[in-house]
Amino acid sequence: MAALITHIFSSSTLLSLGLYHLICTTRNHLKSPRDYIAKPYHPFPLWAASSSSSSSSSTRLKHFQLYLLILYLVLAVGYQLLTSSDTNPLIKGHTPVHRFSSLQSAAVLFLFLLLSLSLLISSTTSLLPIPSDLFFAFASAVFFLSSIVSSSSASVQISDLQAKCDSVSSWISAACALLCLLLARQPRLFIADVGLGASVCLQGLWALQTGLSLYVETFIPEGCHRLLDVVSGVEGSTKCELEESRLRAVAILDLAFVLHVTFVIVTVMVVYAVIARGVGLKRLGSYEALPTMSSGTGDSNHNHFQMKTLAATQT
Repeated sequence: MAALITHIFSSSTLLSLGLYHLICTTRNHLKSPRDYIAKPYHPFPLWAASSSSSSSSSTRLKHFQLYLLILYLVLAVGYQLLTSSDTNPLIKGHTPVHRFSSLQSAAVLFLFLLLSLSLLISSTTSLLPIPSDLFFAFASAVFFLSSIVSSSSASVQISDLQAKCDSVSSWISAACALLCLLLARQPRLFIADVGLGASVCLQGLWALQTGLSLYVETFIPEGCHRLLDVVSGVEGSTKCELEESRLRAVAILDLAFVLHVTFVIVTVMVVYAVIARGVGLKRLGSYEALPTMSSGTGDSNHNHFQMKTLAATQT
């Protein structure tokens, strides 16, 4: 039960972060495309606008999202450390494989915690003035490390479904790492910034799918079952006995991933359409056509008369 609550908490956090980043990025680009530069963090607009004449309490509320993110990361690191100290044996002997996986996850989450703290210090004080491109480079390295940890965790899993979920999660983290690296090199690349927000949303949806597929009996594919030997849910606690059941479960997870990607793409389109309507962006076909020679007989005669006058003066 605790593992399911952890996945739901992680999913809600990633979804809110990704959607908020997507909305702010799209809004900033549509308001001023020429001055657009990718930012690792967007303060709340309402409090940011009134920060010049408000008290210190409004300044704290301006970075309220960062405070929540730091709190979540502290709790997540603590949970992973508690999981690594679990003494329940796995079904294959007493090899504490889950301890190393949990310690690796705790280390990656701790790096994200350091990034969040450095971003908060850089936004509120002048002690650590980290530029945006350097922060995106750091984030790319941490996302890449997270991808490696998820991939290695998938290779040592005894749970078939957990291995598949970790493998997909590693690919999403690799995509986030690539997009952050692109933003470090090209901070005006709007597509990469939107893709980063969409990838974080996708990671949140996949965290929810992982929790449902591993710990909720209704969502566990047919032919797979929970491992009763592992009390506290280590290693996913889900295994498929037959090869046919395993292949069917993997196919179901692949279909779920496609549906999640489709949902994220539709969400990006809806967000862009709603913000464009609010900003007042014109359609691509609403630009006025340039005058041509065939636009009117009067204009063509006037242009012809000017050309004749110019030729006469040159001779």
